[in-house]
Amino acid sequence: MTDWTIDREAQLAYSYERFALAKVFVFRKWCEQAAERGALTPTDLSGSCKYGSLFMNQVFGGAICGHYQHQYNIIGGRIVDLSHDAMDVGSITHPYLHEPDYFAIPEKQAALERCLPRVEGWVAQFMAELADAGIR
Repeated sequence: MTDWTIDREAQLAYSYERFALAKVFVFRKWCEQAAERGALTPTDLSGSCKYGSLFMNQVFGGAICGHYQHQYNIIGGRIVDLSHDAMDVGSITHPYLHEPDYFAIPEKQAALERCLPRVEGWVAQFMAELADAGIR
């Protein structure tokens, strides 16, 4: 069982420029995943917080925080949320509430573990794309 709320070491230093690149990348992958499922093309990152927070955690380190409605990252002491401007996050009264016990629920642990193989593939592709572009 992984404790997602513990700080993880970064593969890449966090910056606003890299955040923007990550957001564009994850949105592209989120749209591809919707197409695989035969769902409508997303207009934003609504519903993606598990994938987005796992992705950011794998790339930029930090910890995953959240509650039953939303999860996000704490990186270098700041809230970092790829889906901060998504419609679903905007409708949550307290999107940045943190309930650490939520991440200890076995079903939550299993849900995150099921997302991890896809996210790890995304991370590898993202890192390769950055390297190809000469960004490090």
